[in-house]
Amino acid sequence: MGLMTFLRNRAGYILVFAIGFAIVAFLVGDAINVGKPFWAADQKVVGSIDGKDISIDEFGPKVDQGVNQMKQQYGGSANAQMTAMAVDQAWNAELAKVLLTKEYDRLGLTVSEDELVDLLQGQNPSPLIKQYFSNPQTGQLDRATLMNFLKSKEPQALQQSNMLQEEIKNQALQTKYSNLIRNSVYVTSLEATDEYTNRNKLANFKYVSLDYTSIPDAAVKLTDNDYSEYYEQNKARFNNPQETRAFEYVSFSISPTKADSLAIKAQVDKIAADFQVAKNDSLFAAINSDVKVPFTYITKGKLDPAVDSAVFALPAGSFYGPKLTGNSYKIVKVVSTRISPDSVKASHILIDPAKVGGEDKAVKLADSLKALILKGANFAELAKNYSVDGSKDKGGELPTFARGAMVPEFENAAFDGKTGDLKVVKSQFGYHVLKIEKQIGSSKVAKLAYVEKALNASSKTQAAAYKAASNFLTDVKGNDFSKFAAQKGLKVAVADKVASTQGFAAGLDNPRKLIQDAYAADKGDVLPEIYTMSNAYVVARLTTISPKGILSLADVKKEIEPMVINAVKAKQLKEKLANAGKGSIDQVAAKVARPVNPVQNVVFANPVIPGVAQENALVGSVFGSQPGKLSAPVQGERGVYVFSVDGFTNPAPIANMFKQKESMMLSLGQRSLGSAFQALQENAKIKDNRVKFY
Repeated sequence: MGLMTFLRNRAGYILVFAIGFAIVAFLVGDAINVGKPFWAADQKVVGSIDGKDISIDEFGPKVDQGVNQMKQQYGGSANAQMTAMAVDQAWNAELAKVLLTKEYDRLGLTVSEDELVDLLQGQNPSPLIKQYFSNPQTGQLDRATLMNFLKSKEPQALQQSNMLQEEIKNQALQTKYSNLIRNSVYVTSLEATDEYTNRNKLANFKYVSLDYTSIPDAAVKLTDNDYSEYYEQNKARFNNPQETRAFEYVSFSISPTKADSLAIKAQVDKIAADFQVAKNDSLFAAINSDVKVPFTYITKGKLDPAVDSAVFALPAGSFYGPKLTGNSYKIVKVVSTRISPDSVKASHILIDPAKVGGEDKAVKLADSLKALILKGANFAELAKNYSVDGSKDKGGELPTFARGAMVPEFENAAFDGKTGDLKVVKSQFGYHVLKIEKQIGSSKVAKLAYVEKALNASSKTQAAAYKAASNFLTDVKGNDFSKFAAQKGLKVAVADKVASTQGFAAGLDNPRKLIQDAYAADKGDVLPEIYTMSNAYVVARLTTISPKGILSLADVKKEIEPMVINAVKAKQLKEKLANAGKGSIDQVAAKVARPVNPVQNVVFANPVIPGVAQENALVGSVFGSQPGKLSAPVQGERGVYVFSVDGFTNPAPIANMFKQKESMMLSLGQRSLGSAFQALQENAKIKDNRVKFY
């Protein structure tokens, strides 16, 4: 079986090491702000960080690793979202590697040989060692497997070991760097007292409000000055961390028509009839199914949830379906069922035919060893002397494994036998003398012949939709896209603020090619292709390019219009409240014919008016006012307010100043790490060309 085979199956090639991605994820988060994605670059350069070019040759495999890791984690096949996430992870890891390595060198941070040995096999090893070498049943570190791995001289094991050690070093350096940053921040007693007061001082007040909805939008006539005034006052809000683009598009449906559905149903019914009398179930399923389910014993929970329970409740010999769930028909023959262990503990001796003079000699040796063991020979001693697997140093003992962890021949022998059995099994690795030490648990398993047929549109339906899309693409050039679509009775959809690397866009399930073309186009261009989604053909036009940095008023004019309308209304409503008098709040309420609303026990740190909205400006003004005085009008989120404070309730003094500071330090330390990394990026020269490749 081979130690590496075991590790490969169990840990997905020890995730070959997408670990780096996970380590930097907490550091990077939304802080990744990258440069404009187009620049004159070598055809193989995915990007550059402070002058270090990243080639697609080294970047591509890291993306593939990320995609494979996600497929293992989430199941199913790769999709656009998975790929986009993997591309982001790989890029973030490259950013962290280059920028943090420069920081480590500048600060003189290192991991000594002694430290590395301790992190690999000491009393408190690296989290990565615990992650990959702990027994899945007990959670305890399996030191024997770890030592076998570290001592192994197999080329593949050496390569894996070097990669693992490199990642352990990286993680240790990141921990040192984070501790350095965290220890550089502190909280004063004044800051701790302020924070405590903001969370515990209570305010009681009354307010009168005039909502923006009290003036119809149609009654507000906006001027250029209104827009520019709002824009200048809120300029900081319009900082675009990375370039985004927007496009409008029309869809031509390729969902199956009623006629298509009837034709597929007839086809499925014929398949079902043939399936019932088929001589070779597994061959029939392999030929006719759109989805391949392995013809081996599987546990409950592996099929589509809509049919899983029903199929596993059936006895051997049963026929199920055709059943339409989701977008496909399922037809299942339950070939056989049995009660099988959930996991197996086994030992083996692996004989490589190439090393003993061929297949015949390997079989003879395996049979001889089996005979010796049956006569009482020591299995562990024979494993040490004859096995070519890394497990030989542990007497051939393998960690406990569940179904799906080993190659099929080995798995079937281990799960289909019984405790104490001794078998000779042939697999792709050679001949195994397999001893079943222990079988744990028991569950129903079933061998199924499984056919799934997708409910897709016919080629005729697809051709008609493609022709309509093609005609539109030809005719729309030179016309107003929206108006022309409306004339044709087509609905125009919009995908807004689309980043160059994202794997999704509003209403589109496979948008990467469209996004790539949008980033190669000029504003106003109709994109050159018809784009294929799972249920539609799409024609699109690039409408907006929002560059990195502070966006211009023209870029945000349409987006800010509702806020500008409210700002103009606020001026009118402020004036109305100011003219209602400066006496009591009751007089103001009577004058504007609005009720006085009492509010109890509001704290500064949670500026929410119950049942109304979060009103930061109003609550901030309340905590800056004297009790008993009528306030000036305050412009809020929902409307304009005047208020009068009834009184404040001050909290008891801080009981434990140390604890207060400690909890603040914790969140401050976490934020400081992200801030430090963001500062490193802002000071770095980053060019991002990923959109050309993915």
